[in-house]
Amino acid sequence: MPFFAPGDDPGASFLELLRRTGSEPFAGFAQVPAAEGGFGSLEGSHATTVLAVRSSDGVVVAGDRRATSGNLISHRDMRKVFPADSYSAVAIAGAAGPAVQMVRLFQLQLEYYEKIEGKPLSLEGKANQLAEMLRAHLPQAMRGLPVVPIFAGFDPADGRGRLFQYDVTGGRYEEQDYATAGSGSLHAGTVLKLGFRDDLSEPDALALSVQALWHAADEDSATGGPDPVRGIYPVLAAIGSEGFRQLSDTESGEVFAALQADLSSGGSEGAARSDSAGGGPSSAGGSRSEVSP
Repeated sequence: MPFFAPGDDPGASFLELLRRTGSEPFAGFAQVPAAEGGFGSLEGSHATTVLAVRSSDGVVVAGDRRATSGNLISHRDMRKVFPADSYSAVAIAGAAGPAVQMVRLFQLQLEYYEKIEGKPLSLEGKANQLAEMLRAHLPQAMRGLPVVPIFAGFDPADGRGRLFQYDVTGGRYEEQDYATAGSGSLHAGTVLKLGFRDDLSEPDALALSVQALWHAADEDSATGGPDPVRGIYPVLAAIGSEGFRQLSDTESGEVFAALQADLSSGGSEGAARSDSAGGGPSSAGGSRSEVSP
């Protein structure tokens, strides 16, 4: 049993314990250059800030378009929000390649289930299926290729929008009001927490999502903001009783133009203003109501 000095204690992290004792999985492969038969560096592209927020009509899902590789911008127009089926969506953060592959397989599984059973899988079942896929991906996550998605959709059985957050081990958590993931999640989550209210309409939820992404990009270099020169804007999607709908770049640009006008005219530089929200911020923002092992 190894003993550590107080300043060298790995704490509760099992992976850190493996590193401190020289037993990190696959460490030898990462250290062997590709020219000598090893894998070389596993520094692939990473997707960053995504979010989902509940509205009175369903849910809104949004994500920036920047993918990074270390300190470099590897892609400026990556899409991180995908329809899972007609009434749900997945937003991805983490290692871009495995995340996109996981989403494609998830879409195929949901389509296959509907064709075999003659009816779509329940929203709860879809969330559980994605959790199982993340559990199966854990060995890759331990090699430095984690995938951290957000799953959201409209539940016809309940007549409301629901959203789920995950960790790399496949832990599933249903959030009440909003969810964020990625390197800019702390900044985006603060804006959503201050601006959320229970009667948030779909247009207001889109505006709040845009504001959250703008502030995340302002503080986090791995999160991309709007790029009017190239015509690239974060992906915005709304899911309600009529199904999944993704806004075009023109529509997303109009939402950002409204935010720009508000900021240029002396609007709030913080999160959402309580006077425009029609009251104080909800204290229940982001509270978790369910944990699945």
